[in-house]
Amino acid sequence: MGDSDEAPPPVHRRPPRPARGSGGAVERFAAALRRRVRSGASVAARASFAADSGDESAASEPSSSSRRRDTSGDASSAGGAAGGGDFSAFTFRAAAPVHRKAKESPLSSAAIFKQSHAGLFNLCIVVLVAVNSRLIIENLMKYGLLIRSGFWFNATSLRDWPLLMCCLSLPVFPLGAFAVEKLAFNNIITDAAAAGLHIFLTTAEIVYPVLVILMCDSAVLSGFLLMFIACIVWLKLVSFAHTNHDIRKLITSGKKVNNELSAADIDNLQAPTLGSLAYFMMAPTLCYQPSYPRTPCIRKGWLIRQIILYLIFTGLQGFIIEQYINPIVVNSQHPLKGGLLNAVETVLKLSLPNVYLWLCMFYCVFHLWLNILAEILRFGDREFYKDWWNAKTIDEYWRKWNMPVHKWIVRHIYFPCMRNGISKEVAVFISFFVSAVLHELCVAVPCHILKFWAFLGIMLQIPLIVLTSYLKNKFRDTMVGNMIFWFFFCIYGQPMCVLLYYHDVMNRIN
Repeated sequence: MGDSDEAPPPVHRRPPRPARGSGGAVERFAAALRRRVRSGASVAARASFAADSGDESAASEPSSSSRRRDTSGDASSAGGAAGGGDFSAFTFRAAAPVHRKAKESPLSSAAIFKQSHAGLFNLCIVVLVAVNSRLIIENLMKYGLLIRSGFWFNATSLRDWPLLMCCLSLPVFPLGAFAVEKLAFNNIITDAAAAGLHIFLTTAEIVYPVLVILMCDSAVLSGFLLMFIACIVWLKLVSFAHTNHDIRKLITSGKKVNNELSAADIDNLQAPTLGSLAYFMMAPTLCYQPSYPRTPCIRKGWLIRQIILYLIFTGLQGFIIEQYINPIVVNSQHPLKGGLLNAVETVLKLSLPNVYLWLCMFYCVFHLWLNILAEILRFGDREFYKDWWNAKTIDEYWRKWNMPVHKWIVRHIYFPCMRNGISKEVAVFISFFVSAVLHELCVAVPCHILKFWAFLGIMLQIPLIVLTSYLKNKFRDTMVGNMIFWFFFCIYGQPMCVLLYYHDVMNRIN
């Protein structure tokens, strides 16, 4: 009986289940569950569940409970025991909600630009490599290696020495413009006389190489290079004359300006020097000013890498022209004289190598060559282009893809027209007209034909500007204008011009 006096061991019993209809049990269960979900273990469980189920919102929730773990851990444990169980694994149960918030599909218009598409970009690269590898093998099997040692220089190139002499004599015109400005700044000649002399010099500078090319039986490539350099010199001469005329007016006439001038602006209000002119003629810009922002030093290693890349991409352009574009145009018919389907097939066949050639040209000229010049001359402003590949309208493309020419047109044509009371539409027309004339000179003169294909190609950009601007305003945040730009420049416009000029040149020769 002595054993019966001892107290029985404690028995842990589950608390009685609350009766149905008891509203307090549900509230206590929910409160305990919320406290448990806020604990660190439950947050980790939810993150694991999110990783398995693809719910990024749950995985990225901030674990604010980790900051309160020491203070709320005991309470949550007690609450869980009071509620009748451990809820740390609740996220894995069927009762846990899977759909927690409204989300868009990854490829929908509302979410497509909010995430990375690196995988699709890699897929495009793989497809391009595969497709172009097949085209390269097919081209080599069909034509063999068409690059010859005389591609860059041969005996017939010696006939182009008059063009070389003409190119070497072009610096005479900048020296003449400098002499005119010296006379004008010293009040030896009037402004009207200075303007007349500048008009004569700029006109002679562009007519002189045209006459040399037309009188010589030169190669098309040599003539194109000479006209390209002559047009650059002409643009620089116009900027030199126009800018110094404005500086001379501000200095000698005491003309007031509407806004305050910075220290850099005041430094640029000075007469030209021979050194400033020589630097401007070599600098990668078309807009003259007495001084430019400069970099502290020349990066020799970086410069050598850019020169090597420039040589590689120049050779790649020659390979594309000789191996792909020449066989296509030689075996083609005139697009305006043959059948419609045949013309479409030839243009589409030519579009792919034309796109590669055009992209290589842009990278070689605007990125490599202009940066090489800028590095040698320590030229600081190297915004030679912007993200033209994202342009949603043709107008936006023209404002981004060639910044030196764009800044020249805005500075010396567009704004002067606006200041003289000309409407915006007429100023845009005049800007494109000047650009179209220069494009026609660069192409038609070396080819010894005048068909106005390049001129029409530039002037037709005006209705395309209106069309793409209308589409941008009607369908906001779309890339319809960007697609139109790529289509007309790389698939239809440039291949068609190449075919037209090639067959016209061949007809002239025959």
